[in-house]
Amino acid sequence: VQLQACGGGLVQPGGSLRLSCAASGTIIMTGDVKWYRQAPGGQRDLVAGIKVGGSTNYADSVKGRFTVSRDVARHTAYLQMDSLKPDDTGVYYCNVEVLSSDSVWACYWGQGTQVTVSS
Repeated sequence: VQLQACGGGLVQPGGSLRLSCAASGTIIMTGDVKWYRQAPGGQRDLVAGIKVGGSTNYADSVKGRFTVSRDVARHTAYLQMDSLKPDDTGVYYCNVEVLSSDSVWACYWGQGTQVTVSS
């Protein structure tokens, strides 16, 4: 199983980006998805999550600006980021629960995608 995260880049304050995280391999189904952010010199913090049933949760710092979603059939998750602020700068990682063909649930990390918010 592999996770491919993309969509990061350089954006001005107030701008938008859409991150995606696609799982591939011998996948039966995907479970909960979480997005984390690691600011320069900081720890990896939970930004948003979405469960299999569709319920979502967000860090207080991104509520109302970020939207997490998923395409279950395509094993892909998204993080729509609007009204970006310089404090949103960091490397964004996706973490996905995957049930693979050997009937084992495991968590996988994407490789991280850099988001820089700067004028």
